[in-house]
Amino acid sequence: MSLKGTQKRELRAVGHHLNPVIYVAEQGLTEGLIKETERALDDHELIKVKFAISDREARQQLISQLSQDCRAEVIQVIGKMALLYRAAKKPNLKLSKVPR
Repeated sequence: MSLKGTQKRELRAVGHHLNPVIYVAEQGLTEGLIKETERALDDHELIKVKFAISDREARQQLISQLSQDCRAEVIQVIGKMALLYRAAKKPNLKLSKVPR
């Protein structure tokens, strides 16, 4: 599901104004957190995730692990925030953050 540069740029522009809907703390990735991320991606397609972990390498590992577990693409990482995208099979136009 590799996106082109223009598609990523459009998603970054939309994602800039989003608030984080998932917070990952020191406990790391739990089964409940992954399920909630899956639900948020199904509803919104584009979500912001905040990682409250100070170690840069551990944070980067968690970002890549979460994106793999949720089959999502990392659009952008700035500091402790990651922007994840996964196209919905049946997009809900009321909840989706992706312009159509």
